[in-house]
Amino acid sequence: MKKRKQWLMLVCIALAICLVSGGMLYIRQKNYSKKWSLIYIPKTEDGTNDFWTSLISGTRMAALECGASLEILAPRREQDVEMQNRLLKKAIEKQPDAILFSPSSFDASDELLQEARDKGIKITFIDSYTEKNIQDLTVATDNLEAGKQLGEYARTLVNKDSKIAIVCHVKGVSTAVEREQGFREGLGDYNKNVVDVVYCNSQFDKAFQLTEELMEKYPDLEMIAGMNEYSSVGAARAVQKNGKEGQIQVIGVDSSQEAVQLMEKGVFKGIVVQKAFKMGYLGVTETVRMLQGKPYDENVDSGCQLVTPENMYSSEIEKLIFPFNVLGAD
Repeated sequence: MKKRKQWLMLVCIALAICLVSGGMLYIRQKNYSKKWSLIYIPKTEDGTNDFWTSLISGTRMAALECGASLEILAPRREQDVEMQNRLLKKAIEKQPDAILFSPSSFDASDELLQEARDKGIKITFIDSYTEKNIQDLTVATDNLEAGKQLGEYARTLVNKDSKIAIVCHVKGVSTAVEREQGFREGLGDYNKNVVDVVYCNSQFDKAFQLTEELMEKYPDLEMIAGMNEYSSVGAARAVQKNGKEGQIQVIGVDSSQEAVQLMEKGVFKGIVVQKAFKMGYLGVTETVRMLQGKPYDENVDSGCQLVTPENMYSSEIEKLIFPFNVLGAD
């Protein structure tokens, strides 16, 4: 009788273990197969900007491959913080599983992002971030490193007496702050040669106008460094239109087909290219892994590469400057 009771107890324990294990397996399988709802709010969705076009394409491809639903909500202009916050509020009301966000301001969205977190919505930063550590994960270029690469290269093109101007995109945004800081670090003691810093609010025409003003203000200017596609290409257009290619060397961050053409024509001397498609793709895949309860990287550096007239036609560089899918370009 005693042995029978012991046997029954063992059977009950075994059944309980099976039920618990089976339940956990069911939950895990259900978690993995769920169609996750994602909303991505970039700084802009601008068909004239190859960086954002490529990055958003990366998010869409990843969502398709992961079986996730993805909605894009985007301002028309990159510096429109007010509109971005309106879209963020709209996204929170929709209660998605995660919001992917590219902040246009270093602090203006923190309150709304915290509200999203309080409602159980996961937050992924793509490309840029805010002052407070609100996000669950970040996928971005190491912007300090990108700026430093550009500054170190710039140093090889100028001398101790050369005058340098910087055309930034949006004042106070993390990408602009870090790239300028890295650029100055890369310049080393040539940092003292920076005579002016202007902000184009991520508008090609504004960058063009500001560059013309810089050329008038500093007739002996020898270099202009742009900190994103808008500022770099806008500056290069102005230098080319005014026939200053022989005097002013233009360098910058971000690639586009126009930037490549301007490099072929000798206007651009160097560009640090971000891996935009890869950034968007990993932003979605890492978010889905997080939602599934799988291991994921909280901080992902999507990488960047210095492109010059000397290396632009190598097979590795062509994957970057002649997109589209650059996942394998490491």
